[in-house]
Amino acid sequence: MAAPIDLELKKAFAELQAKMVDTQQKVKLADLQIEQLSRMKKHSNLTHAEIKLLPDSTRMYEGAGRMFILQSKDEIANQLLEKQKTADEKIKELEVS
Repeated sequence: MAAPIDLELKKAFAELQAKMVDTQQKVKLADLQIEQLSRMKKHSNLTHAEIKLLPDSTRMYEGAGRMFILQSKDEIANQLLEKQKTADEKIKELEVS
């Protein structure tokens, strides 16, 4: 009678271990994603701070593949702010889950 209980306990323990390993992997992946998003946000923030110091007549280019596209200072600043907002939203989503 003790043998069936032991087998059930072993099975339940193995399942819990598998869930624990899976959860740890998910947490590690989420931490890596949060770290990457934080770096992207910081990069965008620093770039935006430098762009604000430049005069409005400065010609600015955005890299697109192997070419560069002329854009206004306001457009680039808006893109950087949008990157920061999306990074914040994704970080919050990852922290919640």
